[in-house]
Amino acid sequence: MTNAAPLARRAAAEFVGTGALVAVVVGSGIQATALSRDVGVQLLANSLATVFGLGVLITLLGPLSGAHFNPAVTLAAWWTGRRDRGGSGDGDGDGGLRQVAGYVTAQLAGAIGGAVLANAVFAERLVRWSGHVRWGAHLWLSEVVATAGLVLLILGLTRAGRAHVAPVAVASYIGAAYWFTSSTSFANPAVTVGRAFTDTFAGIAPASVLPFIGAQFAGTAVGVALAAVLFGRPSPAIGDAVQPRAEPDSVSVHP
Repeated sequence: MTNAAPLARRAAAEFVGTGALVAVVVGSGIQATALSRDVGVQLLANSLATVFGLGVLITLLGPLSGAHFNPAVTLAAWWTGRRDRGGSGDGDGDGGLRQVAGYVTAQLAGAIGGAVLANAVFAERLVRWSGHVRWGAHLWLSEVVATAGLVLLILGLTRAGRAHVAPVAVASYIGAAYWFTSSTSFANPAVTVGRAFTDTFAGIAPASVLPFIGAQFAGTAVGVALAAVLFGRPSPAIGDAVQPRAEPDSVSVHP
């Protein structure tokens, strides 16, 4: 699938996609706590809404921006493309570091905007720092595991020529990771920042944000390394699909 949209339009897609994703995560968490006092039911509702919302967003925006919605994914794609091309990664017109900066900025802004929007939809204060402390080595390890798995999945699908199944595969992975990690799988630095802006079910206290992000970037490195070990170097065509570029062809993916 080809796409020659300018960087501004692709960054706008990342802003909208990340914002909508956070709005789904936060909004469904608020709704779940309003409808049930059972924490298990709340988590089930939150995870199902996230799975469906994420699948729709990847399907809609993947052909435009690659639907990263996640700085970890953007950096993994840039790094693997840079390494596989043997270049600096910043000389491809709008590609390389310029695109990384545009995507990450849009993702962070979108995540914050999505949390504020969800607060507004449910008549919460537009910005209220979360009081939900998420602190502990087991939570940080969970974020390493969740992010490594996500990055491995995305790079693996692309290198195996199966990026077209990303909407289902990525959404399914995130839904499963809600339940097999003690942190409920944030696996996304931008989403982590956004969720600090809401004192609701899905929130995370600002003091807990940096350790989570550090663990997510560690997981990104692990995922990239595992992809190299398991799938080797991609062919040039597959490499193009992995690296976010101004020229056509990015398909793929997430939270």
